[in-house]
Amino acid sequence: MCKMTEIMRVLLDTNIFIHREASHVVHEDIGTLFNWLDQLKFLKCIHPVTIQEIKQHADEKLLNTMEVKLKSYHIIKTEAPINSQIQKIIDNYDRNKNDINDSRLLNELISDRVDIFITEDRKIHTKANILSASDRVFTIDSFLEKVAAENPQLVDYKILSVKKDFFGNVDLDDSFFDSFKVDYNGFCKWFNSKSDEYAYICNSGDQLIAFLYLKFEGLDENYSDISPTFSRKKRLKIGTFKITLNPFKLGERFLKIIFDNALNLKVDEIYVTIFPMRTGQLQLIELLKDWGFLKHGIKKTISGTEEVYVRDFTPKASNEDPKLTYPYLSFNNNKFIVPIYPQYHTELFPDSILRTESPLDFIENEPHRNAIRKVYISRSIERDLKSGDIILFYRTGGYYRGVVSTLSVVENIITDIKDERDFIRQCRKRSIFSDQQLIEHWNYNKKYRPFIVNFLYAYSFKRRPNLKKLIEIGLVRNIESAPRGFTLIDKNQFKLVLKEAEVDESIIVN
Repeated sequence: MCKMTEIMRVLLDTNIFIHREASHVVHEDIGTLFNWLDQLKFLKCIHPVTIQEIKQHADEKLLNTMEVKLKSYHIIKTEAPINSQIQKIIDNYDRNKNDINDSRLLNELISDRVDIFITEDRKIHTKANILSASDRVFTIDSFLEKVAAENPQLVDYKILSVKKDFFGNVDLDDSFFDSFKVDYNGFCKWFNSKSDEYAYICNSGDQLIAFLYLKFEGLDENYSDISPTFSRKKRLKIGTFKITLNPFKLGERFLKIIFDNALNLKVDEIYVTIFPMRTGQLQLIELLKDWGFLKHGIKKTISGTEEVYVRDFTPKASNEDPKLTYPYLSFNNNKFIVPIYPQYHTELFPDSILRTESPLDFIENEPHRNAIRKVYISRSIERDLKSGDIILFYRTGGYYRGVVSTLSVVENIITDIKDERDFIRQCRKRSIFSDQQLIEHWNYNKKYRPFIVNFLYAYSFKRRPNLKKLIEIGLVRNIESAPRGFTLIDKNQFKLVLKEAEVDESIIVN
């Protein structure tokens, strides 16, 4: 592979260019994306394919406007010869000219003529995964997440904690709600009628950046405006949901709230209705689909036609992709207990904060705190973890202060790590460690490198069995044999821990 150029060359897909230069906002974070590209002095590249596609679809007036705007980009002058890997993609996956054009764009990355490729096209991301190039292909959101993590000195805002508050305490005149007022006739009247009901909100300074309203619906709810109509079930409706800042995984934080409410209310389904082409809604749809929501049908209202997305919430657990059935875990999978040091414990699990810790020290202003998907770095001898396996996290601290606090499920593990740079890249998004700390972890023992466990944080114990109790129930022999690395436990030991922790066992399914 040739050495990368000093200036990072970022190829922007046609959809990114159109998002940026369109007369109306299609993606709310597009301005933030270009601000980052300018701050980091990245070269914004446009492929000749993009020029061709614009000429095919734009009218003469729009074409003249676009040609003027293209002058602020670097137009790639020559195309790289088609790489053999790309040719296989074209032969086996591409069905039409648009698909082939996408592969031609991806070819520039595979040929190392550009360093990064930003696109919202899911098919391109699938191809990149096949080509083992997904670490260089980003959506707008994933790119923002990457650069924010790599350049904390350039981030000029912090995400504050999510809080539950009355509608009546929220400023309806905030510009945050302008899109709702446009989309829904009578939104202000509806909002004011909810003044004594709760919503989940998040502010950055004085700016409202996230809002969530949930509604429980019983068996007698009328769904005549939904086609095909719903059968009789208990449901949780995501009534109002909007997030304006995505790089810090607030979306996952709010999904955790949604799933926790669904669990507490013992519903069979969760659903949401969305105007798919409205500002920012495509992002929300993709987030929901990643976590198991499927398109059900449509809902017709006086404001227009919305799409209906539904998440089955009956107890089941997927080993192939635990996100699709989160937060349920399979009792039949392997179960491990693993230690985590106190200085990292509440950083990684804010909801598992101990009574002896101050909540003010753990305001959710870091990506890993908001996320459901997290990273654990280990040198454990036991490495035979699989997707769907259960993890009990043990906060070290001795006889009384060492406690089992948190239940999680393995998403996947990564043992085939090329080098230090690859290790940092694989960990950076969801790890609690800085790049320097990751370097230290990687080089701590060069003969026995660490591996990575990607997992989903599922449940914080309200009652935490301490090491003394673990010894009493036979999970640990004595204080000297406290958990070190991943330790496999049997079903009976697991049941005893759940009993001592008074866990809602409805999340554990057979």
